[in-house]
Amino acid sequence: MAFGGFTDEAFEFYEGLQADNSKSYWTAHKETYERHVREPMTELCAELEEEFGAVKLFRPFRDLRFSKDKSPYKTHQGGHTSEGFYIQIDADGLMAAGGMYAPTPEQLSRYRAAVGSDTPGEELQAIVDDLRSAGMEIAGERLKTRPRGTPPDHPRLDLLRHRSLYAHEGWPADPWMMTPEVVTRVRVSWRRLRPLVDWGRRHIGSPA
Repeated sequence: MAFGGFTDEAFEFYEGLQADNSKSYWTAHKETYERHVREPMTELCAELEEEFGAVKLFRPFRDLRFSKDKSPYKTHQGGHTSEGFYIQIDADGLMAAGGMYAPTPEQLSRYRAAVGSDTPGEELQAIVDDLRSAGMEIAGERLKTRPRGTPPDHPRLDLLRHRSLYAHEGWPADPWMMTPEVVTRVRVSWRRLRPLVDWGRRHIGSPA
């Protein structure tokens, strides 16, 4: 079935879940989640699959094993491709992203080696600058200081501080969200993010 848009019920569902993150709320509104969140997200991802690959939707349940926050449910529905494209819906609207989210120690080592080298490092800096100029936010976990052995005057010190690196943009839950225009906007965003995703694939390996 073709994607037709998200309804107000999708955003209202997450507003309610933020206020009452409990099993009783989830049970009472599970049908709303399935019909107005999970199903349209599945349809949206199917529209994008031919160009960007299959999107795996995350489970709605939080992993509580190592978390002080024992809220059982995620307050968003996210999904990602094997290359590193990401999409998410929550109470505020929709977000599209791409990059390196949770690298293994080996991937992080390869990332820093590439950023520290002139040609791939300069290429990544240009990509990041272009994305920022296009209005995207550059994000990711960062060291407060600098990686061991990195000189303080390194020209790409800011990039070397990153332990994860991705770019994203988002849209509020405006009326156009109820239309297939969502597909176009996500597609345009992911195409803009492709240079960053491709750089990571070449120099870091598959995202973790």
